[in-house]
Amino acid sequence: MQFWVFKTKVNSQKVELCRQSSSFRIDYEDLLEKNSISIWRALPSFHSENWDNENEQRAGSSSSQDSPIVTSTGEKIITEEELIEISEIRPNLSGTLLRSTVRNLIEDIEKRIDQKEIFEEFLALENRELLDDCILGNNPENRDKNRYRDIIPYDRTRVSIGQSQDYINANYIRISNAGEEFFYIATQAPLPGTTEDFWQMVWENKSNVIAMITKEMEDGIIKCHPYWPISLTKPLGLQNFLVELENTQILEAFIIRVFKIVNKTGSVHFVHQIQFMNWPDHGIPTSYEAFVSYIRYMKKIHETGPIIAHCSAGIGRTGVLLCMDVVLHALENDLEFDIKTIVTQMRNQRCGMIQTKEQYQFCYETVIHVLRKIQTSARLDKFSIFQGN
Repeated sequence: MQFWVFKTKVNSQKVELCRQSSSFRIDYEDLLEKNSISIWRALPSFHSENWDNENEQRAGSSSSQDSPIVTSTGEKIITEEELIEISEIRPNLSGTLLRSTVRNLIEDIEKRIDQKEIFEEFLALENRELLDDCILGNNPENRDKNRYRDIIPYDRTRVSIGQSQDYINANYIRISNAGEEFFYIATQAPLPGTTEDFWQMVWENKSNVIAMITKEMEDGIIKCHPYWPISLTKPLGLQNFLVELENTQILEAFIIRVFKIVNKTGSVHFVHQIQFMNWPDHGIPTSYEAFVSYIRYMKKIHETGPIIAHCSAGIGRTGVLLCMDVVLHALENDLEFDIKTIVTQMRNQRCGMIQTKEQYQFCYETVIHVLRKIQTSARLDKFSIFQGN
């Protein structure tokens, strides 16, 4: 079902491309250092760390597990006040039209949830056949590069790396909505043996944002190899890149890390990684507001290349994130949106995007949450006018 937000139709002339272009243990003691200056040393050669001794487990369902507490290094990347400000979604329209439209949208979505129409919609998506044979991901030489044996990227939308177009478990995702196009990379969490490939993908696509929607370990099961440096003074040395931690900040719901990547020629690329911490595998986030804040911050800092998003398998939580990024943009900019159409587009490019009916319904519930905030804001604006402010 398609939703029109705050107006009866979309201007067909309004076509604008978005800014997006076509045993496991972590020692966090070094993050407690007071020195916030990034230390760069001209190393005689790049080197790969010995990851092969770590035992990466193939994971099933898990729940969230507390991570070690770390502190900010250096100046704050963003203040709580700034985060609250960018989290606000304020459509340009106001008054009776806005309030009545919001109310009708909320009532319509709630009715569809109560009548189980949302679940039926998800089941219809689940019953669609796979659109690709996924030959490359199933080749014997690539099987060990897949975190899960049944989550394989479509060949026709896969991300290739290097001059030889080598394999990585990742897909380009393009989503069209209301005349705009959104461009992402959806990928699995790196394994010890695919960390170099992951950073090469970041470099070649000029992506400046990595959206990580998982903890490293959940319910005692490894969900993501720690593919980044954890110390300001100990960069991660790879075969073709050096990755340095420039800064990090711990917020209530997510962690921000800023990295500097240097290749063999000395060229530099800066990347923000934002790790959402309150979302168990196969579950839903514990807070609508925290999730919206995370998406809004992700959008604010995005400048170059496709946003690279990963959870563990790169389909469930990742699918919800990409869908809601498009929907929140529509809500803010007075555009129509259709969640089923958005998810269908994603699933045409990577199998299984949004894994469970609960995750699918969470997308609609997040829309209700945002609409209620818009509704409250409209009431406050009206009250302010009556008070003569």
